[in-house]
Amino acid sequence: MKKLLFQWNKIKATFWFIPVVTILVAVLLSIVLVKIDGFVDISQDSFGRFFLVNSTDSARSILTTISGAMIGVAGTVFSVTLVALTLASSQFGPRLIKNFMYVRLNQVVLGSYVSTYLYCLLVLNALKDSEGYTFIPSISILAAIIGAIFNIVLLIVFIHQIATSIQADNVISDISDVICEKIEALFPEEMGDEKGKEPNIDVDTEMANFSQQIAILSPRNGYLQYIDNEVLMEEVVAHDALFDLNHRPGSFLVKEMVIGKLAFNKELEESELEKLQRQFVIGKTKTSQQDLEFSIHQMVEIAARALSPGVNDPFTAITCIDNLTAALTALAKLKFPSKYRYDEEGKLRIIANTVDFEGALDAAFNQIRQFSGGSPSVIIRLMEGLITIHGFTTNTKDRDSVIEHAEMVLRKGEETFTEKNDLKDLRDRSKQILK
Repeated sequence: MKKLLFQWNKIKATFWFIPVVTILVAVLLSIVLVKIDGFVDISQDSFGRFFLVNSTDSARSILTTISGAMIGVAGTVFSVTLVALTLASSQFGPRLIKNFMYVRLNQVVLGSYVSTYLYCLLVLNALKDSEGYTFIPSISILAAIIGAIFNIVLLIVFIHQIATSIQADNVISDISDVICEKIEALFPEEMGDEKGKEPNIDVDTEMANFSQQIAILSPRNGYLQYIDNEVLMEEVVAHDALFDLNHRPGSFLVKEMVIGKLAFNKELEESELEKLQRQFVIGKTKTSQQDLEFSIHQMVEIAARALSPGVNDPFTAITCIDNLTAALTALAKLKFPSKYRYDEEGKLRIIANTVDFEGALDAAFNQIRQFSGGSPSVIIRLMEGLITIHGFTTNTKDRDSVIEHAEMVLRKGEETFTEKNDLKDLRDRSKQILK
C-alpha cells in the first residue's frame, strides 16, 4: 500500500498532473453548464437581461476573445516559467529545477489558462444560430467571463511568485523547510525516548544460522528511491528468513549489483524472490521521500556554487550554513532508528543500512568546508555552526563527530587565512568546542 502511495506522490509531483486535472474539470464543467442552459430559460429574467448574453454575435465575440487571450497568456506563462527554470539552473544548480517545477502555483496557472481556453472552445461549439433554431449557452458564457476575471488575478499572483521564488534566501528557506519536514517524518520525536545502546551483532554469525543464502540483485541501473519496509518485513517473516540490506534510498545501483543478501532455510520459488525484489523502487533520479541527504545536498550545492570564483557570494553560503545548522541541531536531539529490525516475536529479520548523525553532518559540511578556502567569513561561520550543534548533541559519538569537523575547519583556516586577526577570531571561537 505504501509503495502505491509513493507512486501516487510521484505522479502528483509531476508538472503535468495539475494541468491535466484542470483540463478534465473544464471539459466536464462545459458539458454540465451547457446541459443546464438547455433546460433553463432566463431570457426574460431581469438578472438575465443585465448579466447574461442574449445575442449570438455577442456570445461568439466574447468566447472568441477569451479563448484567444487565454491561449496567448498561457504561452507567456510557459515562457516565463522556462526563463525562471533557466535562471534557477544557472544560479542554484540543475538539481534545483525539480523544486521549481513542483511549485503548485506554477502548475495551477498553466492549467487554468489552458483549461479556460479549451472550455471556451467547447462552449463556442455548442452555440447554434440557424434558421428556426437559436441556442445561446448564457450561463456557460457567464462562467467563461468569471474564469477570465479569475485568470487575470491569477496572472498577477503568478508574476509576484516568480519574482520572489528565484531569490536565494527564499530558495534556501524552502529547502530548509523540506529538510525539517523529512526529519519529522523519518525520525519521529518518540525515538528520542528510546534507551540503550546499539547491540553489537555479528552479521556473518547470524546469517550462518540459516542453511541457504541468496543475493537479491538490482534489476536495472539507477538510484534506489524507495523501500517498502512494511511489505519487505512481512515477506521476510513469512519465509522465516533474515535479510541483510546493503543500500539505502539515495544509493546508486548498477544492474545486477547486490542490493542485499537473504538467508533462509526452505526453498524459495523464483516468483517469491521477484516479489522481494519488487519492494525496491529504482529510478533515474534521486527523490527526497526516504532520502534525508537529498535535500541536504541541494543546500550544499547552492553553497558550493556561491563559493565558486565565478560567483563569489559568501552571504548565500552563510545563509546555507545557518539553515543546515538548524537542521542538524534538530537531528542532534533525536535518536536515530536502529539498523536491526525485529518481528513481533523479537526475532532479528532485517539488518538495514540507515543514515546516522555522522553521515548527515558529513553531507552538510564536508563540501562547504572544502570550497571555503579563501573566505574567512564562511569558515568562521562554519565554526560557529558547529559550536551551536555541539551544544545540542546528546551522546558521546555525535559530540566526537562535531569535534572532528571543528578540528578540520580550524586546520582549513590555518592553511588559508592570510590575516592574523581573522585567524585569531577563528581560534578564539574554536576554544569553545576544542578544549
